[in-house]
Amino acid sequence: MIARLDNLRQHRVVFEHLTGLTIAAFDALVRDVAPVVEAGHRQKLNRPDRQRAVGGGDHFDLSTADQLLLTVIWLRQYPTNEVLGFLFGVSDSTASRVRTRCVPALAQAGRDTMRMPDPGAARRKRLPAVLSDTPELAVIVDSFEQRTQRPKRSQRAYYSGKKKAHTLKSQVTVDEASGRIVHVSESVPGRWADIKLLKRSRMLGRLPDRVGALGDLGYTGIRDLHPSGACPRRKPRGQERPPEDRKYNRAFSRRRIGVEHAIGRPRRFRSLAHVNRHRRPGHALRVRAVAGLVNRMLDHRAKAA
Repeated sequence: MIARLDNLRQHRVVFEHLTGLTIAAFDALVRDVAPVVEAGHRQKLNRPDRQRAVGGGDHFDLSTADQLLLTVIWLRQYPTNEVLGFLFGVSDSTASRVRTRCVPALAQAGRDTMRMPDPGAARRKRLPAVLSDTPELAVIVDSFEQRTQRPKRSQRAYYSGKKKAHTLKSQVTVDEASGRIVHVSESVPGRWADIKLLKRSRMLGRLPDRVGALGDLGYTGIRDLHPSGACPRRKPRGQERPPEDRKYNRAFSRRRIGVEHAIGRPRRFRSLAHVNRHRRPGHALRVRAVAGLVNRMLDHRAKAA
């Protein structure tokens, strides 16, 4: 039972390495999410088709706070159920049931932290003249692929030529000003093109007025989908790249690089970096849960600054 919350509170550095959150940020997470987890459990107990009386069956032997801690550690470190159960003093089946209960609540909490930038409150950026055709206020859109176990069916659909493996692709949108994640798409097979995923996600339709979207070369054609969309300029086929295009792409990269680290923050959680061992339909829930944890940590640091 070395990973129970009361024990880990005494080891601040270990807690942060295990969860990616400070103790204060985790306490705020428990205050917000624990009531949702408990309400969902009560609803399940009181369902009309339940045959066993309330109170029957096995118990978790974990408080709601410890259940959330177990799930956050799983998202951050991605251990097996056997390891999780050993750390928390429960069986591997209990660890699995705890995750099944808590991940949807964390995913919904993650959705609640995602807010598109406010054009009225955001600070305008002074852009170089070469970027005069790009929006002053923008979100950065990018995608990442996570390797997954080879599916029994539709193997070709999930095979990514870029990664030379079967993958799942997720699209993440980040507020350029704050670095917060403002949108996460549904997960799709890794074979999908970035621009196709952007269309399917309908993220551009949620952008406020006077807020644009910036993408890399994978989003060539974004301006056709949104008047304030922009991406680097492609090299003309069979020709040298014009000097003005080099200047434009260099300035464009400087603008994007500031949030590349923000886009990479979710990948520090090993549940999104290691080979996916779990059901593909639940992948988007895990990405949103991690995005919510990342946003909470950013908000906590902003308040502490």
